[in-house]
Amino acid sequence: MTTNTEFSNVAEDLKWRGALFDATPGAEHTLATEKITAYNGFDPTASSLHIGNLVAIMGLVRLQQYGHTPVALVGGGTGMIGDPSGRADERTLLSVADIDYNVEAIRAQLEPFLDFEAKSNPAKVVNNADWLRTTDLLTFLRDVGKHFTVNTMMSRDSVKDRFSRDSGISFTEFSYQLLQAYDFLKLYETDNVGFQAGGSDQWGNILGGVDLIRRIHGADSEGRPRAHGMAYPLVVNSNGEKFGKSIGGAPTLDPKQTSPYKLYQFFLNVADADAVPYVKLFTMLNQVQIGGLAEAVAEEPFKRAAQKALAEDVTRRIHGQSGLDQALKVTQAFFGGDLSNLSADQMEDVLDGSSVTEVTKDQLSGEGLKFSELAVSAGAGKSGGDVKRTIDQGGMYLNGEQISDADRTVGIEDLVEGRLLVIRRGRKNYSLVKLAE
Repeated sequence: MTTNTEFSNVAEDLKWRGALFDATPGAEHTLATEKITAYNGFDPTASSLHIGNLVAIMGLVRLQQYGHTPVALVGGGTGMIGDPSGRADERTLLSVADIDYNVEAIRAQLEPFLDFEAKSNPAKVVNNADWLRTTDLLTFLRDVGKHFTVNTMMSRDSVKDRFSRDSGISFTEFSYQLLQAYDFLKLYETDNVGFQAGGSDQWGNILGGVDLIRRIHGADSEGRPRAHGMAYPLVVNSNGEKFGKSIGGAPTLDPKQTSPYKLYQFFLNVADADAVPYVKLFTMLNQVQIGGLAEAVAEEPFKRAAQKALAEDVTRRIHGQSGLDQALKVTQAFFGGDLSNLSADQMEDVLDGSSVTEVTKDQLSGEGLKFSELAVSAGAGKSGGDVKRTIDQGGMYLNGEQISDADRTVGIEDLVEGRLLVIRRGRKNYSLVKLAE
């Protein structure tokens, strides 16, 4: 973890990066004058965090950079209830086993970002299942519930929006804000956590926790609040679309769901208008470096310098140098027109969305198939004659090998890792042929 900082405190840094939406009165002063412990909650309703979580994750990273102690709370308890924020209808409740599985997966995804071995301010991951699953209902209602009015709870945006819908909101999700506030209280009492951070959609819940601590513990000896909250903005692109939602849902941080190549490509392809703001939000690059990238975007946008810096930094941080190397290798192979050095998985990854044709083992056995026949069946040519003309022009390839004879037989031995073939016509037209199971 680097401790080199450009600003006098983390609040100034966050403001410059466009990452501070709101904060409670006195929060910025406290961040500038004290070393605090701050937490951010993550919802285990899926087995992977997605890139929309990066703002909050990088918030914890920046807090640690400035000497504060970051705590990542994974909601093994609150995940059993479901956060109504940003939802039009009730969540489908997961089993306890699924929630616990997701908690451990998310814990692993957070580890590359934070320093858990730092001497003065090591990061920590906690699971609110440790206290919420054993909390006595009557005690909770007496000690926590009495500090909340239904009027205030109903005024929260996450609740109010649901009252206008026929589906309404269940008491289960209505109570979520009490549980989140109790998390803050619990962490304040056991770990001296005085700050809660989160997205702007969590602002009401964050204020509920701040207020609960005030009601139970009052002000400090100097009359100042004991707890503070800060919120990160909802990130949208230059078209006003929610960040990460434009390509079939937000890419995840799990390489089994979103490969390093796809993550790299997502950031490499952001619009010029979004590139520098995203570099500010999602990387640790400094003002001088980002200023240089801004100039490059303005003067030579076709070189995509900011997008490349963004894609490389985020991919390396999430998947390590080996993941970035893999993404660069696949990218170079695809845009260079030669996939022959890629694994079968990498070929499938880079050709996701291309036409797929299945062949049987019997078809490839014995004499096999003529290349021209296979190319036509895979949609790489309109007819045998069309394929032959393209071959004569030097434009047909099988697994990276240039084909010179339309009658060349394709057999079992041509399968990459025994399961697929790749036909390329010209530089960019690919067809994938898979062995039927």
